[in-house]
Amino acid sequence: MGYTPKKEGALSLLPFLVFIVIYLGAGIYFQVKGVEMAFYQFPSVTAMFMAVLVAFWIGDESLNVKFGIFSRGAGNENVMTMLMIYILAGAFSAVAAAMGGRDATVNLGLSLVPTEFLTAGIFVISAFMGTATGTSMGTVAAIVPIAAGVAVKSGISEPLMVAACVGGAMFGDNLSMISDTTIAATRTQGCALKDKFKMNFRIALPAAVLTTILFLVIGQPEEQVALGHLDYSLLKVFPYIAVLVLALLGANVFLVLTIGIFLAGFIGMGTSDMTVITFAQNIWNGFMSMGEAFFLALFCGGISEMIAYYGGIDWLLSK
Repeated sequence: MGYTPKKEGALSLLPFLVFIVIYLGAGIYFQVKGVEMAFYQFPSVTAMFMAVLVAFWIGDESLNVKFGIFSRGAGNENVMTMLMIYILAGAFSAVAAAMGGRDATVNLGLSLVPTEFLTAGIFVISAFMGTATGTSMGTVAAIVPIAAGVAVKSGISEPLMVAACVGGAMFGDNLSMISDTTIAATRTQGCALKDKFKMNFRIALPAAVLTTILFLVIGQPEEQVALGHLDYSLLKVFPYIAVLVLALLGANVFLVLTIGIFLAGFIGMGTSDMTVITFAQNIWNGFMSMGEAFFLALFCGGISEMIAYYGGIDWLLSK
C-alpha cells in the first residue's frame, strides 16, 4: 500500500505486552482465588482486543492509515489460510461427533483392549482421538467420564486413569494436522504439515512408548472388570481414519477436511437420524466452535503488521 515503515522501536511491542499482562494476570489472579479453569475466565480474545486498541494508539498517523496497516496484516494470505482451515477443522470435528464417530471410536478401542491393559489402552485411544480430531480438550471431555467409570469398577487409581487420558490427548493434539496450534505453526513458519508431523513424531514417540510401558506395569487393575457390550460401527470410525491417512499422504488440507466433513455427513445421514438440516447445523456449530482461534489469529495478524510497521520486529532482531 506504499507505506513507509516508522521506527518507534520497542514502544511498538507494547500491544503484545498489554495482552500478556491482562491475560496472564487475570489467569494467575483467578488461579490464586481457587477458581476452576482460571485461565479461561477472562476471554483471550477480549485481552487481544485491548492490545489492538493500544496498537492504534501508537504513532501519529490517521486512524484510516492505521486501519489500512492493520487490515493488510489481518488479510495476509497466511492468516486467511489459517482461518479457513480453522473453521473447516471445527466443522469436521462437529459433524463427525454428531454422527456418532467419536463414541464409536472410543467404544471400538475399549472393545479391542484387554481389561488388564485398560490404562495403557485409554492412553492409546486418547492419542488416536487427539490426532484424528485436532483437539486435546475435546478428547479429554469425551473420554475422561468413561475412563473414570472404568477406574472405579476395576480398582485402578482414578488420577492415574485420568492422567492416561490427558497424556494421550496432548500427545495426539501435538501431532494432529488439523489442530489449530499445528496449523498456526506451519503457516507462520512456511513448512509443510506432514514435515511438522514427522518431526514431532520423532520427538514425541519415545515419550509415548515409555509412557505406555509404565502404564502396562503400574496400571494393572485390582480386579477384572466386564465392560459389557460396547456399541460401535467401523463405518463411523472411517472418516477419522480417512482424514488422518489423506493428511499423512500430503493431500491438500482444504481438500482433506472437505472430504472429511461430507464423508462424516453422508455416513451420519445413512446410519443415524442426521438429516440434511442437522448436517448443515453441525457444520455451522463447528464453524462457531473455532471462534476464539479465528479472532485471535485475525487480531494477531493485524497487530503483527502494525508492530512491523513501527519497527518492533527490527528492534527485536537488533537486540
